[in-house]
Amino acid sequence: MPRFAANLSFLFTEVPFLDRFEAAARAGFRGVEFHYPFAVDPAEIRRRLVDFNLTPVLMNIRAGDPAQGEWGFAGIPGREATFRLCVTEAMQYALEVGITQLNCLAGVKPPNADHRTCEVTFIGNVRKAARRCADAGLTLNIEALNTEDVPGFLVSNTREAMRLIDEIGAENVMLQYDWYHMQIMEGGGRKSRTNVLADTMRLLLPMIGHIQFADVPGRHEPGTGGIDFATLFRHVDAIGYQGWVSAEYRPSGRTVDSLGWMKI
Repeated sequence: MPRFAANLSFLFTEVPFLDRFEAAARAGFRGVEFHYPFAVDPAEIRRRLVDFNLTPVLMNIRAGDPAQGEWGFAGIPGREATFRLCVTEAMQYALEVGITQLNCLAGVKPPNADHRTCEVTFIGNVRKAARRCADAGLTLNIEALNTEDVPGFLVSNTREAMRLIDEIGAENVMLQYDWYHMQIMEGGGRKSRTNVLADTMRLLLPMIGHIQFADVPGRHEPGTGGIDFATLFRHVDAIGYQGWVSAEYRPSGRTVDSLGWMKI
C-alpha cells in the first residue's frame, strides 16, 4: 500500500487548521501537506507534527490570489522580484517546519503575453530558485494544472512540464504528478483511462517527486468518479515508487466519511 498523506488545505476542514493534524493522525495518515500556512507560527505546526508523529511532506510557494487570476508568479514576466520573495519566504518556513519539498506554480499567462516568453521567464526563475533550494537541501516540484479549472495556466500537461524541467536542468527540480489534473488533460476526462496515468508514472518514475489525487469529475474522494484507484494504488507499489501519495480532494461530506479508499 502506498504511503498516504493528507492535504490539510482540503481535508478535515470541519475543524480549525491546527486541529487538522490530530484529526489526520487519528484517521490513519502518517504524512501531511498544506498549501499556504504562512499566517501560522511554524513552531505551532512543528509541535503538532511531533505530538502526533506526522511527517511534513510538502507545502506551496505562495502563488497570489486566485480570485485575481493569480496562480503563481514563476512564469510571469515582470514578476521576478515577487517570485524571489515568495521563494525566500517558503524556504525559510519549510526549513523551520522540516519540509523538504516545495510546490512551484508557474502561473496563468497574462493577456497578450507571448507563450515562449513566459516559458523562458519560468525557466530562468526556477533555475535560480533551484540553486538556492539545493543549497538548503530542498526539492522544487513543478505541477501541471488542468485548463478547465485554471484557464490559461502556463503548464497544463506532463509533456510541457517535462520539457521545461529538462530545460531548467537542475537535479532537484522534479515532477509533481496530480492524477486529478492529468486525468482531465491526458486520461480521458470523465471517461476512465487509468492506463494513461499508469503508463506515465511508469515511464517517468525517476522524475516524479510527489503524487496527489482526487477523483474526476468533481475533485471529490475516490469512488465518486471514474478513476480506478485500486489499480493505481497497486501500480504505485508495483513500479517501486518510494514517495508520498497525497489525498488532495474536496470531501463530498464529512472527511472521516470519505476515507473508505484507504482500505482498498
